[in-house]
Amino acid sequence: MKKTIITVVGKDTVGIIAKVCAYLAENNVNIMDISQTIVQGYFNMMMIVDCNEASKPANELSDGLEKLGEEIGVSIKLQHEDIFNSMHRI
Repeated sequence: MKKTIITVVGKDTVGIIAKVCAYLAENNVNIMDISQTIVQGYFNMMMIVDCNEASKPANELSDGLEKLGEEIGVSIKLQHEDIFNSMHRI
């Protein structure tokens, strides 16, 4: 299974979760776990997704998510689980 981490950070607005989830569904990406919080008007979400059956390769998914983020005013990053873990190791 190709587990991938998606992070979404930015000012809170209506529809962030819906738009990100719709993009993932359109590209056959399965959401395995999701956590989100809003702190003083700032939105933060982390998703663990399965890209095994994705209709696009990871680099195209990442580009599409970054473009979506620009459209809705948030930063969206997609990273393979191994890269995410290496970057956040203490």
